[in-house]
Amino acid sequence: MILLRNFLVFLFFSLAVVTTLANAENAEITTPAAPIIAASSYILMSYDGGTVLAENNADVKLAPASLTKIMSVYVVFREISNGHLHLNDLVTISQKAWETPGSRMFVEVGNQVKVEDLLRGVIIQSGNDASVALAEHIAGDETTFADMMNQHAERLGMKNSHFEDSNGLPIENHYTTARDLAILTQALIKEFPDYYRWFSQKEFTFNNIVQHNRNQLLSRDETVDGVKTGFTDAAGYCLVASALRNNMRLISVVMGANSPNARANENQKLLNYGFNFFEAHKLYEGKTTLAKVRIWKGDTKNLELGLAEDLYVTIPRRQYADLKAVITLDKKITAPIKEGTKLGTVNVTLKNELVGNKSLIALKSVEQGNIFQRFYDSAMMMFEKSDEQ
Repeated sequence: MILLRNFLVFLFFSLAVVTTLANAENAEITTPAAPIIAASSYILMSYDGGTVLAENNADVKLAPASLTKIMSVYVVFREISNGHLHLNDLVTISQKAWETPGSRMFVEVGNQVKVEDLLRGVIIQSGNDASVALAEHIAGDETTFADMMNQHAERLGMKNSHFEDSNGLPIENHYTTARDLAILTQALIKEFPDYYRWFSQKEFTFNNIVQHNRNQLLSRDETVDGVKTGFTDAAGYCLVASALRNNMRLISVVMGANSPNARANENQKLLNYGFNFFEAHKLYEGKTTLAKVRIWKGDTKNLELGLAEDLYVTIPRRQYADLKAVITLDKKITAPIKEGTKLGTVNVTLKNELVGNKSLIALKSVEQGNIFQRFYDSAMMMFEKSDEQ
């Protein structure tokens, strides 16, 4: 009797353990909340896809201090890529550039300095004098250069930014947001990967003066390779950082921290959170056929559709199997169609939440067919319409 009772007890507990383990395996794993960040505003964004992983006050307009220089450098890079400017071009230093207060590269009035050296002076040394020199060389004066900055901001979708100078010294009506700075940084890295390497340089020597990059994370974390610090009394201590780990890049923005050490610490918290609890996946490759559709009245009957660029999603870890993709196509596509025309969408969801979407575009142009092809297809389309009714 005792043996039977002991066996039943053992069986009961064994079943209880099995049930507990089964429930544990089926339990949904939730992503922890983002850490508390001691700053006026912040955002953590994936580089591929632009998914926001954490944010607070990300659309509040704030003084950006020297984070302004990210846009100034972006404008210079665009001018170089367009062939309007070259790295070896010489820039004559004006009186205004020389006497600009704040952080300096220590250029001298009347000297000629290469564009490349001025760029490094802006990026690494945060030289206000170098920013003004480049602005004047490109646009004639800072006001016109600021107009260029604002045009690029609008084109990039920076909805809450307005620039009045090239360096970020306090001035009325000069502001941006954490979200806009993340968008800008994403564009800068994507469009200018060869020049972006300068943002990881820890020091730069000019005029026999060695100055160190103020981004402390470059020394603390080997995966961090940018981007820019800033400080004024109005802005507080600010830092835009970016890091690449295991083929996943994140961008973090912290504005209004209370010390240089704090801005580094708070960015590190955000980056560690993102890398520890999220993962990035490339689901579809750009310029690759994802669907073939019937095209009417064209010189061919089929049209290949795909994406203009790769489609990435950044999702919580261990949830890749729950992703679902749905392709939606336009009906009755009729020639002529130009390459790049939007003709559908790809929507990616995770547990019914949209985590990624892009337009399907025509991968090649299709011209109108001859009169017989158009007449035949018109008749077929009428038949199809009557069948639908």
